[in-house]
Amino acid sequence: MNAEAKIIPLKGMRGMIADAMVKSLATAAQLTHHASADASGLMAEKARLAEAGTKASVEDLLMLAVIRALKKHPDANGRVEGRDVKLAEKVDLSVAIALPGNLLVAPAIFGASDMDVSALRSARQDLAARAKANKLSVTEMTGGTFTVSNLGLTRVEHFTPIINAPQICILGIGRMSDRAVRGTDGGIELRPHVGLSLTFDHRALDGAPAGDLLTTICEEIESFAP
Repeated sequence: MNAEAKIIPLKGMRGMIADAMVKSLATAAQLTHHASADASGLMAEKARLAEAGTKASVEDLLMLAVIRALKKHPDANGRVEGRDVKLAEKVDLSVAIALPGNLLVAPAIFGASDMDVSALRSARQDLAARAKANKLSVTEMTGGTFTVSNLGLTRVEHFTPIINAPQICILGIGRMSDRAVRGTDGGIELRPHVGLSLTFDHRALDGAPAGDLLTTICEEIESFAP
């Protein structure tokens, strides 16, 4: 190694993140399914909300679609604790937030399943602001039932997110890109598609129901009317 190489000790929060990632991979049987969803209706819904005076980002609407899908697939909403799978009645949605210094947290929006898109947006922004100010509670940091991780502002389309243990699943959101598809008139048209990657703990959820969940997430995204 070059004698002048920069050495960064894995300690403090970076060390805690490193330990959590290794522990997650060591203790959970992790597998990732990939899919893409037509986001034409989602983008139209975002524009409609903006025209009506309601701000909502792509991430906010994707969070709403995930919550709707989890209500139809409750076996994916929960945690694996020891030899028990504990399913939750409500979706406490953890949101991965990147912080300066190559740090990452994933605090939970408690009761996200009872919120509309405006409430989800407000809760997400509040978590992000308090995360940057180091004002998150231990309960917020550890109490979620499902996590979303958004890399949509990068060139990444699909990836393999590591489960936020002891949760059952995490959904990775990739960039949006145009795809050529067959239009209703038989011609070819370009439509925006978002890449999705669902990592799940195979101890708690088998491949087929995990595939059904990811399919439903895609369908919920595509159910926003264009």
